[in-house]
Formats: sequence, C-alpha cells, structure tokens
Amino acid sequence: MPLVLAATPLGDSRDASPRLVSALADADVIAAEDTRRLRALAATLDVTPVGRVVSFYEDVEAARLPKLLEALRGGETVLLVTDAGMPSVSDPGYRLVAACVAEDLPVTCLPGPSAVTTALALSGLPSDRFCFEGFAPRKPGEKAKWFAQLAGEVRTVVFFESPHRLAATLDEAARALGDRRAAVCRELTKTYEEVRRGTLPELAAWAAEGVRGEITVVLEGARPRAVSVDELVGEVSSRVAAGERLKSAAAAVATAAGVSKKELYDAVLAARRG
Repeated sequence: MPLVLAATPLGDSRDASPRLVSALADADVIAAEDTRRLRALAATLDVTPVGRVVSFYEDVEAARLPKLLEALRGGETVLLVTDAGMPSVSDPGYRLVAACVAEDLPVTCLPGPSAVTTALALSGLPSDRFCFEGFAPRKPGEKAKWFAQLAGEVRTVVFFESPHRLAATLDEAARALGDRRAAVCRELTKTYEEVRRGTLPELAAWAAEGVRGEITVVLEGARPRAVSVDELVGEVSSRVAAGERLKSAAAAVATAAGVSKKELYDAVLAARRG
C-alpha cells in the first residue's frame, strides 16, 4: 500500500476533501506533524482514525523514517498530514518521500489547500510564472544576500514569514528592491483573513504597526531589462561557431529576447562585413 500525502485545511475545516476524511478513517498509520491538531481536525470532521497515530515533526522526522518505511514495506497504508496545507512543502515530508522513491515504494497524493497558490491567486500579481522560496532567512546578513539574489528574478516570488519578523523583512526588501509591488496574505481562509497589497515601502510601514497570524508574502518579479539588437550579435555568432545555421540561431535568439528576427539577422551580417 502507498504513502499518502494529504493536504489539510489552512484554517477552515470545510475545505477538507471527502478523500481526506476517508483516508483519516482508513489509514493503517497516520504520521502527523502535531498529533493534537490532527485529533482536533478529526473531531471537527466527525471521523475517528483507527490506525496508529505517530508524531512526525521536523526534530523527529529522521528518527521516524525506519518504522514508517517498514510499515510501507509490510503493505500498510501510511497517511502523512501536516498542520496545514501540503506535506513536504516547507513542512515535514520530503525525507520520507525521497526514501520511498529510492526504494520504489508507491507514493500518492490527496490534493487540497495550499497557502502558496492561494496567496498567489489573491495577490493580483502575475501568476503565469512564479517560484516558491520557502521561509525568508532569519539573520539580517543572510536576508540581505537573499534579496540581492532575488533582485533579478523575473518570476513572481512567494515566500513565508513569521509575523514578528515581517516588518524587518519587508523593510530589507524595500531597501534591496525599491518600490516593487507585493502582497501580504494573512490568516488565509480563517476568520480574520486579510490581503494587504501595495509597494514594499508601503507594506513595510504597515507591518511596523504590528501583525499577527500566518503570513505568506507574494513579491512582484523584476521587470525584464530591455535588450538591444546589437547586444545579441555575439550570442548569435557563438551559436553559429558551434555549428548552428545563421538563420536558425538568429531566429532563436531574437524570439527569446523579444526583438525582430530580421533586424538581428541583418545586424549579424553587418558585423561580419565589418
């Protein structure tokens, strides 16, 4: 039987899927980030787990792996749940999934709530391409380097932050990235859900007054730098030197850079004529 990764509600228990309810009732073993929260959720959903319930949080994750793998090898179904959202996404689970993959043990997933995609959808920022960066670094120096690395990221960035560090993080982001747009999503799906949108300096000033709850930040990507045709001539020439046809190389580079294919082709010819 498989390892089952099951998404749990972010806050509103009505978001639990019927498949999650069935899995809680039927699993042979339930590995839970917080067993107390699991039992509270089960009670709210009016389901009584019959399987063994074991704790599976970050500090004990490695120690619990052998027994869970043994259960899976023995044909038992192991259900993995975290406090909220999808296991292994900035939550316990990755090590167990990787171990199952290494042994060719079956793994499946019960999809459901995700703070990452929920915040992205609510942010009002481009969602066609995005990256998830987990939790922002805690130390100021590491945080500054982190934002410096993200300065050129053109995709929308999603990350988690604790409420008591949010103001400092947004202030650092404003220093590194200027007036880039962002959204702070607080207490998603819960009674006091709030989505605050604005520039980084505006959001930093707001957060300085104090914020509570679970926080997901969505950050606008960098605006692509305008590239001139002349800057691309060298790239086309390198591809041609490597054996690619001139027309094909010019077309590929022009499409990627968003410039005219004809203009780039003509510029390469002009450079060859010297």
